[in-house]
Amino acid sequence: MSDIKRMVLDVLKPHNPSIVELSRRLSNINGVVGVNCTLDEVDQDTESIKITIEGPNVDFPKVEKAIRECGAVIHSVDSVSAGKKLVEEVETPQDR
Repeated sequence: MSDIKRMVLDVLKPHNPSIVELSRRLSNINGVVGVNCTLDEVDQDTESIKITIEGPNVDFPKVEKAIRECGAVIHSVDSVSAGKKLVEEVETPQDR
């Protein structure tokens, strides 16, 4: 069982399927309760999107498989929150 509660992914995908369809597919994965796909950049053949996924136990291999099945690729895993609860980032003086 996974203890991942949130992950933020940078993904490159073809124009089809749409981010609506990709969001639906990801939200249907067991352990996922919410998905946010945000369009970042568009070029002639592809779209760069930021995907945020939350749930009580997000299964990364299933997420990765669903993304690949849409013809997309994960460029980077930008953030992961794991454990018994979500911990939000806290701004420190060094962040200013």
